Amino acid sequence: MKHLLPTLLLLLVVSPLPGDERPNILFFFADDQRHDTLGCAGHEIIETPTIDRLAANGVRFTNMFVTRSTCWASRTTILTGLTSRSSVESDRSDTVKPEALTELYPDLLREAGYRTGFYGKWHARMPKDFKPGEHFDEYERIFRKPYFKTMPDGSKRHETELIGDRGIAFIKSQRGKEGPFCLNLWFNAGHAEDKDRVPGTGHYPWPKAMDGKYDDIDIPAPRLSDPAIFENHPEFFQTSNHRERYHWRWDSPEKYQLNMRAYFRMLSGIDHAMSRVLKVLAEEGLADNTIVIYTADNGYYMGDHGFAGKWSHHEQSQRVPLIIYDPHQPEGRRKRIVDTMALNMDLPSTFLDWAGVTVPASYQGRSLKPLVDWETTPDGWRTDFFCEHLNTKYAMSWEGVRGLRYKYARYTDQKPAFEFLHDLMNDPDELVNLANDSAYATQLEHLRLRTEALIDRYNQSRK
Repeated sequence: MKHLLPTLLLLLVVSPLPGDERPNILFFFADDQRHDTLGCAGHEIIETPTIDRLAANGVRFTNMFVTRSTCWASRTTILTGLTSRSSVESDRSDTVKPEALTELYPDLLREAGYRTGFYGKWHARMPKDFKPGEHFDEYERIFRKPYFKTMPDGSKRHETELIGDRGIAFIKSQRGKEGPFCLNLWFNAGHAEDKDRVPGTGHYPWPKAMDGKYDDIDIPAPRLSDPAIFENHPEFFQTSNHRERYHWRWDSPEKYQLNMRAYFRMLSGIDHAMSRVLKVLAEEGLADNTIVIYTADNGYYMGDHGFAGKWSHHEQSQRVPLIIYDPHQPEGRRKRIVDTMALNMDLPSTFLDWAGVTVPASYQGRSLKPLVDWETTPDGWRTDFFCEHLNTKYAMSWEGVRGLRYKYARYTDQKPAFEFLHDLMNDPDELVNLANDSAYATQLEHLRLRTEALIDRYNQSRK
């Protein structure tokens, strides 16, 4: 694959087309990947050459967050442009209400003349009568369970490769079509497959193309793996699903090495599938008018704090990668790193903005197009955001605000609510809870009030 990289780079970096031609949109969406697990983000082991190349010729956002850190909720937020607080049923936090589904970005793009395709993980929890295939021109749900699918000839093919196959077929089917397209390739990787474990391969089945990768590398222990860090958490954290799943995957050196290598192979497998799709995009003459996006639905602890999974308020859970490659950008705007705060609910507004479609007033995010086009942050850009999760099974429901310096979270299943306050400037690893420090009482009260104000706003928006 390495010998193809120079050729692919030449194919992707092209001169801009006239500004009045609407761009194609190619959206790659990973699962369970936090912000620092990319080569271009400085990871010393994981290899992601395709994504790195996009970043080197595009824009990498270093402060991209999700508002609710779980797979289905994050994917629903991107479809609807709404927080979970605004979009789910008040008595069923895992189900989207019908009135939140009236302005989905694929519907609005189709109405504007875009041909839309979706292949991969459809995990949005919609009302029973909702049919996702009616919202795309081409649609195929490709889920894990198991990751390897049996082909007509009896062979096995990994879902990551199948999603890449479908993306390639969609791109080739654009021949002779005049309108633009929006192609969504939503991977299941790197989600663990807890019920599809192959003996000796761990919880992360990887594509066969990645066989043997990382076998010769000893994966360092998690940076925040000191037992004292785990022991400093309240008891309800220590008995949560974060810790339960830690014991599934990371609690011995042998298990840790096995599963980390497998997880890294999964992520590199996504990168490999992307390289195949982008190669065909270039061969079909479409690369010079296609904006490419790469992000993930939520972060991942990977053993930090003594935890597995996501769901809670730490940066490992909330913060995800975001790469945007726009071939129309001049050379001087490429290879930029943007530290402005971006959210998953900004993506549908961005897609519509690129397409010249009016962004619905109901959308709660903002278009990232100005941040890709310009080198300065637009006036009035957010300095904080509301974040939450509902998990009554493990008494881990929480709500709060993440600002530029301080983060506040209160876990509401506890009586009284258990509060966290972190100073991200002086304590970026969130190891010190300042909620009971009198020196921070004013800041704590400010963030309590800010949380209440945002809850009220999002509760009102869909009544």
